[in-house]
Amino acid sequence: MQEFLQQCLIVCPLIFLAGFVDSVAGGGGLISLPAYLFVGIPTHIAAGTNKVVNGVGTFFAAAKYIKSGKVELRSAVWAALGALVGAALGARLALLFSEAALKTIILLALPCAAVFLTVKKDFGDDANVKKRDRGAVQGVVLSILIGMLLGCYDGLIGPGTGTFMIMAFTAVLGMNLLTASGCAKVANLASNVASAVVWMLDGKVLWALALPAAICSILGNLCGARYAIRGGSKKVRAMIFVVLGLLFLKLGWELLF
Repeated sequence: MQEFLQQCLIVCPLIFLAGFVDSVAGGGGLISLPAYLFVGIPTHIAAGTNKVVNGVGTFFAAAKYIKSGKVELRSAVWAALGALVGAALGARLALLFSEAALKTIILLALPCAAVFLTVKKDFGDDANVKKRDRGAVQGVVLSILIGMLLGCYDGLIGPGTGTFMIMAFTAVLGMNLLTASGCAKVANLASNVASAVVWMLDGKVLWALALPAAICSILGNLCGARYAIRGGSKKVRAMIFVVLGLLFLKLGWELLF
């Protein structure tokens, strides 16, 4: 019992923080998964518990964005369907490619993304975003492609998927960063649920810890979504820089050590 309480005291605050960050700009897994591993939970059980908890939190964040009218449902739903297919494909491709090579590519790309956001100071701003004039069919195709490509990345590498989705929705479909964040939550929810079901069926979820962690994730996601909705695209933009920095440090550490 004492060990369980210690795990909760360490994990739950970090899960709250992860939910907050994830609901704003994606990338919460960069905080939540290491939290489980830090308290000595085996890797597969940590991954399964993480997916279940993140899925619950993401559901509430997505609902908050939808209720606030910050989601283009058509784009989000088609991207979610694409993400399901892409994640399955990415998991298979992971068996064919060197993980180190893939991480190196992403590591090189991250500074480029940060430089782009620094130079393009109006990228995704509410006042400067220009809605793309696209037909219904073209919009659906592009949404599916965003979901498939980044779902594939999720299956191959994983961390930062939500952040890259936000940038893709903004760059390709002309959404502001806040709406793109809402759409990314819906798309991410689909892949999280699919992954969570697999882990649950395989018995790789530590339910005793998952339940209090899920409550913290819900609270973190709701607070983060409220923070983003009230602050607009500027708050999302600032958090994206934080996530890109965390992802760069994580991948760099794994490649070096």
